[in-house]
Amino acid sequence: MSREVVLVTGGSGFTGMHSILQLLGAGYRVRTTVRSLKREADVRAMLKVGGAKTGEALSFVAADLMEDAGWSEAVAGCDFVLHVASPFPPSQPKNEDELIIPAREGTLRVLRAARDEGVKRVVLTSSFAAISYGSRSTNKIFTEENWTDLNSDHLSPYVKSKTLAERAAWDFIAREGGALELAVINPVGIFGPVLGADYSSSIQLVQRLMDGALPGCPRLFFGIVDVRDVADLHIRAMTNPAANGQRFLAVAGESMTIQQIALVLRKQLGNSARRVPTRVLPDWLVRLVSLADPAVAQFIPELGKVKNATNAKAGRLLGWTPRSNEEAIVATAESLLQLGLLRNTKKVA
Repeated sequence: MSREVVLVTGGSGFTGMHSILQLLGAGYRVRTTVRSLKREADVRAMLKVGGAKTGEALSFVAADLMEDAGWSEAVAGCDFVLHVASPFPPSQPKNEDELIIPAREGTLRVLRAARDEGVKRVVLTSSFAAISYGSRSTNKIFTEENWTDLNSDHLSPYVKSKTLAERAAWDFIAREGGALELAVINPVGIFGPVLGADYSSSIQLVQRLMDGALPGCPRLFFGIVDVRDVADLHIRAMTNPAANGQRFLAVAGESMTIQQIALVLRKQLGNSARRVPTRVLPDWLVRLVSLADPAVAQFIPELGKVKNATNAKAGRLLGWTPRSNEEAIVATAESLLQLGLLRNTKKVA
């Protein structure tokens, strides 16, 4: 059993909690940051849903990406840091800096604190968003060599925030990182079992499909990966010497349309998925809806765009083998049902 200490930033988040679960299961001592210590009880309760016995192996520190306070305490005595915390809102902010500044400056705060404390390696959660935007080709298979073109039109604040934060991290390591090592994980849409009402924006797609809250399926394509596999990839990148200085795409297979996701839900969940719509919405109708709904408007440039990526590098260097798209989708819906997080459903005991 390892007695090494790992800091996981953003422990109340979807990926953060699954990372904590796996680290505790592997025998690590875990410290995690939350913006307010009032969240500790909630996080422990959600980890218990995931089967964790947290006890003294898990501790909490209050730290905010926008403030210096708390970060030196958070990293003190840590061997590794998983920097998972980053804002991902369900709708776009009025000012893009609301996302960009916390993502970039927060990443630099964590890296500085880790360097100063003598942490061995930071694993940064970036995104496929930092890889895949601005390309004019719709047939290419994206790899870790690709970067989003920040000069492209119609980039959302989220895409900019993830790209700028990851660029800033690599620049920091090159210029002033000292002995600190860095590895980066670039996940596509993260699905999988939720542990409570705190979950990622990707999960809201399945929730809204299951609730029948969507009139149909826009022609949007999603890369899919299970949150359990994302957490596993973070830990592999944390410990494997081959991961130092590398980016790793976290993607299970080919991208899927919303209609394909809907059909999986209908097939696998039967009557529980009776509200799931399966008809494709024409692009003109989605554009019309976007005029009144900013949350829809952010997806308009992506209508009909296929973006596939390969996980070959993570498999080759780290031995990573993710679950299938279908398994991730079904696990998402089943957990929402079990926890009573869907309309007209009660928590299953």
